Amino acid sequence: MGSILIIGAGISGAALANLCSEKTDKITVIDSSDHIAGNCFDYRDGNGIMIHRYGSHIFHTSDKRVWDYLNRFSGFNTYMHRVVAIIEGNEIPIPFNFNSIRMAFPKELADRIEHKLLQSYKYGTKIPIKDFMTQDDPDLIFLAEYIYENVFVHYTEKQWGSSSSSLDGAVTARVPVYLSRDDRYFQNTYQGIPLEGYTEMIRKMLDRPNIEVKLNTSFKDFDSSGYDLIFYTGPVDELMDYSLGPLPYRSVHFKMETYDREHYQSGAAVNYPNNYDFTRIHEYKYYLDDKSDRTVIAKEYSEDFVPGKNERYYPVPSEANRELYARYLKIASEKYPNMRFLGRLGDYQYYDMDKAVARAFQVFEEAMQ
Repeated sequence: MGSILIIGAGISGAALANLCSEKTDKITVIDSSDHIAGNCFDYRDGNGIMIHRYGSHIFHTSDKRVWDYLNRFSGFNTYMHRVVAIIEGNEIPIPFNFNSIRMAFPKELADRIEHKLLQSYKYGTKIPIKDFMTQDDPDLIFLAEYIYENVFVHYTEKQWGSSSSSLDGAVTARVPVYLSRDDRYFQNTYQGIPLEGYTEMIRKMLDRPNIEVKLNTSFKDFDSSGYDLIFYTGPVDELMDYSLGPLPYRSVHFKMETYDREHYQSGAAVNYPNNYDFTRIHEYKYYLDDKSDRTVIAKEYSEDFVPGKNERYYPVPSEANRELYARYLKIASEKYPNMRFLGRLGDYQYYDMDKAVARAFQVFEEAMQ
């Protein structure tokens, strides 16, 4: 493999650069931002608390290859994420499970619903609430409607800025009831937070003698003519000067607040599906069990992405948007025949961090053929 240019120093670009460093002498990584790590970027503030600038990032995977690979660059703690939602003034575990049912409903109703669920489904499975709507059982229909109304619909409308009925079916299909008493948000084999933070982990991935990193550098202003291969992790519509119109994204902004107390809330993430304009509150010191007399929270507000104002977070899922991305990918590949695309922006697909690394493995292996 000859000289390589990688656009983007987030987890996708960093993993790919590190993999390529075993196969080539010259790798240049550029990023238009003033820091590495992309949306995984974190830092310790003046209180000694590790802050996730772009919202909470919890690593979780069942892919041992990805886990073993990242452990070459960082140790991880054993943090297992739990989320509660404020429903009718009470903290209820999310996703809904048997504990949630008993906390939300009177005992007689909870007993009856739990019994019917176990009659119809296997313990330990996740059942989409839409499945309950097809059953001729008023209790299961009630459960589905309760979760839809109190957990899903208002939160989703705040998050996506549109009515739930207009969203891609894949969004609504993911609303489950977990037939378990496991309150963890993820059930993956491996879970945790890098002990020195994500930024340090990614710095170590890029710390190779044949990798050069240039920040505050736009691809449009960079001479890429001398590179044999280019890997692009940025937005494809921007690369093509929005010639077909913008690809829609949702963005997020955070209102940071500091309090002179040990903790603000019961855990790292509390969702507010039905109250206030923010969707959730993050409290960062839980992730690495940081010790401080103060605590920092972030109230998360969703908004549309506007170039120059905020960051791209979530591709808006719809068939029309996927078709638009495919058209962009075709013309970009024709203009830059030596360019490969990956990452959350390059693939116009939301990736958990482990999936982003697995995708870097895939692109690297394809390039080696």
